[in-house]
Amino acid sequence: NVPSICRDNIILLTVMCLSSARQLTVQMMQNPQILAALQERLDGLNGSPSGYMESLPKVVKRRVNALKNLQVKCAHIEAKFYEEVHELERKYAALYQPLFDKRSDIVKAAYEPTDEECEWKADEEEELTDEMKEKAKLEEEKKDEEKEDPKGIPEFWLTVFKNVDLLSDMLQEHDEPILKHLQDIKVKFSDPGQPMSFTLEFHFEPNDFFTNTVLTKTYKMRSEPDENDPFSFDGPEIMCCTGCTIDWTKGKNVTLKTIKKKQKHKGRGTVRTVTKTVPNDSFFNFFTPPEVPENGELDEDSEAVLAADFEIGHFIRERIVPRAVLYFTGEAIEDDDDDYDEEGEEADDEVKHLWPQ
Repeated sequence: NVPSICRDNIILLTVMCLSSARQLTVQMMQNPQILAALQERLDGLNGSPSGYMESLPKVVKRRVNALKNLQVKCAHIEAKFYEEVHELERKYAALYQPLFDKRSDIVKAAYEPTDEECEWKADEEEELTDEMKEKAKLEEEKKDEEKEDPKGIPEFWLTVFKNVDLLSDMLQEHDEPILKHLQDIKVKFSDPGQPMSFTLEFHFEPNDFFTNTVLTKTYKMRSEPDENDPFSFDGPEIMCCTGCTIDWTKGKNVTLKTIKKKQKHKGRGTVRTVTKTVPNDSFFNFFTPPEVPENGELDEDSEAVLAADFEIGHFIRERIVPRAVLYFTGEAIEDDDDDYDEEGEEADDEVKHLWPQ
């Protein structure tokens, strides 16, 4: 007995809801961050065993064990799948590299792009009239004439770092003059047949702070189920990382600081001033991560530092290097904000603050 107009409205509303749900599902399936967050939420809903297994007859439990053995074999096949994915990443890294090299040449003024290469139609320009565009062009040219023409794109990578919370939390004021000399970050994958790993290469122009031209950080990974817990396998995991020795110029090592401390003699009561060198907060501590003992056991603080380190290394490899210009302009940051809900941001904050201060 629902009036036809109301019924039509209900049908229309239902169709709209279903359409929105389909669109949301498509967006979720295309977004790995959302999928990861959803999986984490689902994992939290798994609950506890119902006790049904314990009630099964012995012959049925025996068959369940057979299924578990099949599951272990699935885990080993999945590990091989990820090994092939790594090889595919390595293959496509070689295709990306010429573009990244050209990006580096533009940033450090080794190459001046042509007018055609520089042509870009921004969204807001679509609504501008020809007269407004000409006026804006003249104003921009006037500003350029008033300034000295800079070379390349000054402070490109420093700006990228400062725009990304995960990286800016690592930066100290004394790091910035050094990072102004950073010209490129490259990702190198392990060679075919070698253990799975990737290396981040930070390329610097000659500077007054250290003599290295390249600082490296290597992450070693494993893509095989743990014999003691094969069902926990969820893709490749970073097992450890190694940094490099920075050859600091005398007096320029920002990872150390000198402090003066007063000491009182127990017997005579005299006071003396002692000068000590102690660790200092710096981005460049990134290149001296905690060592993982052979037994793999770490204290809680070291585990927290390494967890943050792995997160940062993975983020630089997966997001920063491939999309550097978008983090420089801030466009990728807006996209990242859209990818996370409030819970995701809180989790991200926890990772950020694990970095030693």
